[in-house]
Amino acid sequence: MGKPTGFLEFERATIPDRSPLERIKDWKEIHEHGDDGTLKKQASRCMDCGVPYCHTGINISGMASGCPINNLIPEFNDLIYRDRWDEALQRLRKTNNFPEFTGRVCPAPCEGSCVLGIIEPPVTIKNIECSIIDHGWDNNLLTPNPPAQRTDKTVAIVGSGPAGLAAADQLNQAGHTVTVFERADRPGGLLMYGIPNMKLDKTEIVDRRIKLMEDEGIVFKCNVFVSENNEWTPAKLRNEFDAVILCCGATKPRDLPIEGRDANGVYQAMDFLTTNTQYQLDNSFDGTNPELNATGKEVIVIGGGDTGTDCVGTSIRQGCKNVVQLEIMPQPPMDRASNNPWPEWPKVYKMDYGQQEAEATQGADPRSYLVMTKEILKDEAGNVTGLQIVDITWGKNDQGQFVPQETDGTLRTLDAQLILLAMGFLGPEEKIIDQFKLDTDTRSNVKADHEIYTTNVDGVFAAGDMRRGQSLVVWAINEGRGAARECDRFLMGSTQLP
Repeated sequence: MGKPTGFLEFERATIPDRSPLERIKDWKEIHEHGDDGTLKKQASRCMDCGVPYCHTGINISGMASGCPINNLIPEFNDLIYRDRWDEALQRLRKTNNFPEFTGRVCPAPCEGSCVLGIIEPPVTIKNIECSIIDHGWDNNLLTPNPPAQRTDKTVAIVGSGPAGLAAADQLNQAGHTVTVFERADRPGGLLMYGIPNMKLDKTEIVDRRIKLMEDEGIVFKCNVFVSENNEWTPAKLRNEFDAVILCCGATKPRDLPIEGRDANGVYQAMDFLTTNTQYQLDNSFDGTNPELNATGKEVIVIGGGDTGTDCVGTSIRQGCKNVVQLEIMPQPPMDRASNNPWPEWPKVYKMDYGQQEAEATQGADPRSYLVMTKEILKDEAGNVTGLQIVDITWGKNDQGQFVPQETDGTLRTLDAQLILLAMGFLGPEEKIIDQFKLDTDTRSNVKADHEIYTTNVDGVFAAGDMRRGQSLVVWAINEGRGAARECDRFLMGSTQLP
């Protein structure tokens, strides 16, 4: 542990983000950097808690509790308290291939299960993790380190999101020759196009890591759609590589099948976000707006998760007239409810960066809770003009299922010229699954057991959201590392990968 009395002497202090009114003027990261003295004090708050839950990485009540990649959190906290930054970086890299990603976009289930969090605000683990890896980059501690010896085995990885990148990094370290196929024009998958630049910088953070991986021998092939109708077919991949790992994500979005859904101006959130990020990258973040934009419009975002928040932040930067975010679930409580005990993930009210920016520009949190959309309204030309919504409560139907029940007298209309659907994802796209002839589970994900990752097709593995369904970046890294381990075992008969 760090300082035995640190948690008694110092209060939790997170590294502040840039102010909302400043950061909405650009697409730069919202994050600031902390000073070493403050971080040392925060690391000293790590207790000698006996049984630390922060690095357990287990599921409780269907949610992550502790770090899914089992980061050695008490160890690197102690090292930071003692000003041993280089050793802290070594500890962090033992379990996490990409701390610069998780340190920025992970919701920090480690902090939710911090033992100190039972009685006091938890240790600022996420800030400390991000600062360790940033210190490493800033001090040139992350340099190309290709394997000293290559095997004669080749691996194809389809998909360059966090699961695919983690699998590629691990297998390359094991000495195999790895080629990553990506259908987009840039590698990174969700990290490149699913998360806006202000939350995860593409050129300074994502591209930097990709370049390091290339320098270590990994080959990236972009603009490649693996399909029976294209150059790289499933059969060609299996013939030319010794193993294939599929990390294609859960990219099929949940739709809203109500009257008026066909109106012009109703888009899936990921189409909106991807279009904006690609446009900004193509124009060096110095252009105006892509064709699909929120400029001067009344915007409604349906859905309250991270993707919905990203739509709010993006709309504000594009200069929307105003933005409203609708949630069908109730507002979370300010503190843990009795049915949400530690070390479960704390389901409590918080304002993410997008809501903070909306409050700064519009005067209030943009979210409305317990609201259901009844109809999308459009004009004679087919352009969206608004929504009909109604308040709801949740109650049991005749079958004992919890369903939304409309509240009489609450039907009303909201004006909108742009509606973004951010209601989550249903699973992976079927085309590549069908062409590889893969079995699926009851949720339409590729059937492959956790910690094993083998599919019904010999030599073909599946990992990440494609296998487990929509989840966190940190779980994708867990899955990519695990799939690499089992792929290495398949290729070599045994493995030394963790």
